[in-house]
Amino acid sequence: MLQLYFFPMACSLSSRIALMEAGIEAQYHLAHIWTKKIVDDGSDFRGVSPKGAVPVLVLANGERLTESAAVLQYIADVKPKAGLAPSFGDPDRYRLQEWLSYIGAEIHKAFLFPTFWYKDDGSLAKPRARITQTLAVPAAHLAEREFLVGDRFTVADAHLTWALLLLRPAGLDIAQWPSLSAYLERMQARPAVREAVATEMALRKNLAA
Repeated sequence: MLQLYFFPMACSLSSRIALMEAGIEAQYHLAHIWTKKIVDDGSDFRGVSPKGAVPVLVLANGERLTESAAVLQYIADVKPKAGLAPSFGDPDRYRLQEWLSYIGAEIHKAFLFPTFWYKDDGSLAKPRARITQTLAVPAAHLAEREFLVGDRFTVADAHLTWALLLLRPAGLDIAQWPSLSAYLERMQARPAVREAVATEMALRKNLAA
């Protein structure tokens, strides 16, 4: 059975969504990204991954996979009939990688990561100025499309859904991008997405208590 190390509402939410959309049973371990402790037993999370970051996917053979783009692609390929990634040889498979890379680099690491990790002492001015242009790209792409790649939900949608959910806590009103607002509403209406988000919001609330 696959095992996912996650932190509530961190980028590992994308992996939970993908697992649930694919109907893949998994064990979930909460790893606190601030204390670097595994909540189950208090052990050092860096013993699981020296990076100390989520997600970490433990495969059936015990090997560990990190980085959202790789983890999401693996989950999609575990159950290809779920259609969470285009098949080998399909040109759209590279479009999937294009979007996973863009979301990870340009939205997550360039904006969400510094916004939530660093004190706003003026150093966030450039990321905040740039994010409007960054989000204009998926906004234009989704203006007349339901999903990022092809005509069905893929792991790229799982990743973008997570990123968009964090825009409001990061101080951005998604309403300024109507296509993204409508897209997020559609994604949140999916049962697996709704359940995954509700689960992690409840866990996040318990951690803060």
